[in-house]
Formats: sequence, structure tokens, C-alpha cells
Amino acid sequence: MLTTDGTSYIGSSTIDTDASGAACIFAYGDAVVYTADTKITTQQDTSGGIHAAGGGTLYAWDMDVETSGESAAAVRSDRGGGTMVVNGGTYTSNGVGSPAVYSTADITVNNSELTANGSEAVCIEGLNSLRLFDCDLVGNMSDDDQNDSTWNVILYQSMSGDSEVGNSTFEMNGGSLTAKNGGMFYTTNTESTFVLSDVDITYAKDSEYFLRCTGNNNQRGWGTSGENGADCHFTAIGQDMEGDVIWDSISDLDFYMTEGSTLNGAVTDDETYAGSGGDGYCNMYISADSKWVVTGDSVLSNLYSEGSIVDKKGNTVTIKGSDGTVYVEGDSSYTVTVDSYSDSADLTDASSSTEWADYEVEKPDALA
Repeated sequence: MLTTDGTSYIGSSTIDTDASGAACIFAYGDAVVYTADTKITTQQDTSGGIHAAGGGTLYAWDMDVETSGESAAAVRSDRGGGTMVVNGGTYTSNGVGSPAVYSTADITVNNSELTANGSEAVCIEGLNSLRLFDCDLVGNMSDDDQNDSTWNVILYQSMSGDSEVGNSTFEMNGGSLTAKNGGMFYTTNTESTFVLSDVDITYAKDSEYFLRCTGNNNQRGWGTSGENGADCHFTAIGQDMEGDVIWDSISDLDFYMTEGSTLNGAVTDDETYAGSGGDGYCNMYISADSKWVVTGDSVLSNLYSEGSIVDKKGNTVTIKGSDGTVYVEGDSSYTVTVDSYSDSADLTDASSSTEWADYEVEKPDALA
């Protein structure tokens, strides 16, 4: 069902496809599509469930979508972007390289079940966004020798031309996030913004990291080796987090913990893909009611903390400068090494969460 102009209403229907490239419902160009209470099944590669590209707009309510091919996201966008607003329903992808949501558009999803059985849960490319409210999101990416790691949510720029260069945004408010393999969040070769607020997170048994903000091995052509780092702004709001935060000197990372957030993990500088290095940094800002539970020796640039920094036994962690200055003398076996330290944290630039009501669209009478 392709709409390239005007308005379409698709409700209480069943749509099946069994051909390569056969998306079920596709909004393109000047099209506006409203769809509800419809069951969608696609079998072959590059066959998304609901799809927007070229500036198209698609609104969906209570859909039942399942895809099986490669590069066949259940909620899919493509070159030229567009707008998608999804409310309720179940969205499942089964193929390799088929995330539950592939965003080269502005996509908002509320109260939906989103599952990728053979892929990462989410891909966002370039100047695009995904906002999730009270959703259950699951990914299961397989290990691949072409990749420098395995992830569950990726914000990146592939250089394919599918998206404009710019800031990728991932926001998740409430709901649950599950990774069945690999690390949780990866950003590379792009500017990116993460906002997590009170999400129930389940980690893979072999989780490599919580957040990786680095360059990449360029086997997939993602930028120029030694120059393809990330510029990341990460805000946790009342969020419990497990795992390491990894950065490198060709990336910039500002990591904010607010409103009672907790991080259990180390912060490490991994220069594997940084080439000859750069002037990048990792700055951490911790509010008075937040806590960093350090699980290993850590290295970052600037640490601004009004909160608690301890190990798992509750022992105070030593904080020292890269020049040898001891800022905090702790009794833990772990040490945090910084360029500078302050017991005051300016949280002015921390992101705030948005509300579903800011994006909600009323279902038209034609589909009521």
C-alpha cells in the first residue's frame, strides 16, 4: 500500500507481502497515512512493515506487524526521512540486520512491544530521532567479525547517504529495554543525544559495556579511520545503569546523572580505534542524589560530583589528578584518575525528558 500524495486511511485489514522490497504500508513524499488495527506480515528482504521515506508522514494505532527478511525493520524509514507516530501494538522483526526500529526519520512510539529477534533493537542514523514512551524493547544482535563490538542500540552515521549528517537522538521514558547479546548503547561517527528516564534495563550475560562512545574499525565505511569518533551527550534521569562507559580521545562525551541515578561500572579510555589520537574528552556530572558505584580503575577528563562515588562494598574511591594530585583519599582498591575534579556539578546542560502528550495524534474518525 503505497501513498505518494494525498491522504490514506487503512484500518481493520490484513496485508501480506512475499517479495523483495515489498513494504506493506509506505508513506512517501507529500503523503499522509493513517492506519489502525491492521495485521501486517512481510517475508522477504528490505520489506519493512510500516515505512516512511522522502518526507512522508505515517500515523499508526494498535498494529500487529511481523517481518522476516534481512534489512526489514518492523518500523522502518529510509532516505529523505519523514515523520512516524506509533501508538500501541506489537512490532516484531526476525531477520539479520532488521532492527525493530530503523530510524532515518523522526519517530515516536508509545506503549508498544518492539522486538528484534535477529538484530539490534534500534538503529538511528544521522540527523534523526527515536522517542519511546512506556515501550518494551528487545534486541538480539549476533556477533559479526566486521564489527568492532556487538550492540543493542546504535546511533551512528553510515555515510551511505540515507541520512543527513547531524545529531542522532534516542530518548526512552519508562518501559523496559532488553539486550540478549552484546553491549547496550554504541555511538560512533556522529553527534548523538541519549536521554534515559526510569527504564527497566536487562543486560546480556556477556555484556561488553553500557555505553561505548568511540571511533570504529571502518570495515563498514563509517567515516575515516582515526577520525570517526562520536560527540555524545548522555543524560540519565532517575535511571539505574550497569556496565562500563568506554570513550576515546577522538570522541567527546558529556555524561550526566540526575534525579537519583546510579551507575555500576568503570569509565575507561580505549584508544583502539583512535588512530594517532585527538583532543577528545569524557566529562561526568553527578547530582547530589545520584551515585557512581565504581567497579574498576577508571580514567576520565573532568569529574563534577555532588553525589556518592564508592565501590560495591561502600568504600570511598580515591580520586586523583593525572598530575598526581589527590582530590579524595579513599579506602577502596579502585582509583579514578581525572584531569580535574570538583565537588560541585553544574547540571544546566543536562537533558530533560519529554512527554508522550507532546507527540500524540488523535485517531481520525475514519478509523475510530
